[in-house]
Amino acid sequence: MLAAVRSAALVGIDAYDVIVEVDAAQGLPQWTIVGLAASAVKESRERVGAALVNSGFTVPPRRITVNLAPADVRKEGTAFDLPIAIGILVATGQLEAGAAEKRMFVGELGLDGGLRPMRGALSIARHALRTGISTLVLPTPNVAEAARVSALRLSSPLALSDLVRELRAGALTPASEVNGSLEASTEGTDFADVVGQEAAKRALEVAAAGGHNVLLIGPPGAGKTMLARRMPTILPSLGEDEALEVIAIHSVAGVLGRSNVSAGMRPFRAPHHSISSAGLIGGGSMPRPGEVSLAHHGVLFLDEMLEFPRHVLDGLRQPMEDGRVVIARASQAVSYPARFTLIGASNPCPCGRAADPGGVCNCSASDIERYNARISGPLADRIDMHVTVGAVALRDLSCVSNGDSSASIRSRVERARATQRKRFGRKPGVSCNAYAIGRWLDANTPVHAEARTLLQVAAERLGLSARGYHRVLKVARTIADLENVTEVVPAHVAEALRYRPLVRNEPIGGHAASTQAEI
Repeated sequence: MLAAVRSAALVGIDAYDVIVEVDAAQGLPQWTIVGLAASAVKESRERVGAALVNSGFTVPPRRITVNLAPADVRKEGTAFDLPIAIGILVATGQLEAGAAEKRMFVGELGLDGGLRPMRGALSIARHALRTGISTLVLPTPNVAEAARVSALRLSSPLALSDLVRELRAGALTPASEVNGSLEASTEGTDFADVVGQEAAKRALEVAAAGGHNVLLIGPPGAGKTMLARRMPTILPSLGEDEALEVIAIHSVAGVLGRSNVSAGMRPFRAPHHSISSAGLIGGGSMPRPGEVSLAHHGVLFLDEMLEFPRHVLDGLRQPMEDGRVVIARASQAVSYPARFTLIGASNPCPCGRAADPGGVCNCSASDIERYNARISGPLADRIDMHVTVGAVALRDLSCVSNGDSSASIRSRVERARATQRKRFGRKPGVSCNAYAIGRWLDANTPVHAEARTLLQVAAERLGLSARGYHRVLKVARTIADLENVTEVVPAHVAEALRYRPLVRNEPIGGHAASTQAEI
């Protein structure tokens, strides 16, 4: 007898239909799984066989063939255990064929027949809704994730025996409702805790308002990490579509349970500088999302940025420009979204004391040159804002901070973002100034004549590239949005120019700083 059960598999963060066909024919007892199944899928015959027996069902001594269609796309993961078990029960006559109609089954089976969680539940739920599935059957731990697709009916039996009993009765018990909040919790970190560093806090406010990338340069202990970790507290709240996309990425990567994105927090990823290129950008024989995708709609923080291998850092250039990562393999190409705000932290020199008034830097010019060369010019050009973070005097650490709280800064950021959403309208992939096309923004931004002259003179003196010119204009536009004014004036351009990178191979306070001061 032949049975066909609907299931789903993942490509990137999208799901596609998989028909699990099971044929139980007369012959020597054996199991065969075909359809480009990975090792974890082929091992399901042991898990499914034990789960069926331990759940009180029989596995007749027949030649069982399982086909995962379409057969020309590689399948991986353990989510096919449940549909294979249901297919075997139908094919051997222990369950009526109509019991599986218009239903989709996903989930891993334990040897005792219990249902265990799998990856990508949200992506599968969204796909099931689009394809007209009446009920998605999945493990209980995945219900909170899949329930964000509110229009889809879910069922989450605890064990295979419970599911079969309900299928025989003709009615599946709906999964318990899960109320997931998209309100971000920012307890524990606040910009009001930061003493001093007013210039750095202002720069991060501008970066949050326009989605700009930032490099914080300062001596060890100046507070670069403390400032970066408070960046998510001033970013706008995740929208419904953004939250679903972020949760889908973390679910596909298998890290949803270890992250706080399901509670509405914007992602904050801080990989160690020993990370590989595949770990940062994504990859593997079966492509998985990297840190740049896990930071989608959030913050990617690279502490000690110049300690990362240069070839790893250069891999950031394409995601920063395009907002996505394409991982090509011989069998397939997978695309993951990667629209993040990059915050890098770096020392000004190998010893870190070049910008510390209380320290003495012993680094030679060649040492500083080699150290600065670890970040390439094209990558530095893609970082909109380079900010010097000075050391805070020890006597000031005991002072009570009187700076703005994260809540007050976030209110200004959200107002500026609302202005930008109105400006860009329905332009796909453009929600803030940093993502806009430079020429379009230049043509559609009212710029005061004196501000335009200042920008052009600065571009010539500082040797800005076309990309650098437009990035200065984008930052100036964001500063104007924070002030809720339409026209970009010289003061906005002057502040934006202060954030441009210093001339390569110069220590902090070198030629570039004096050149900008002259302008």
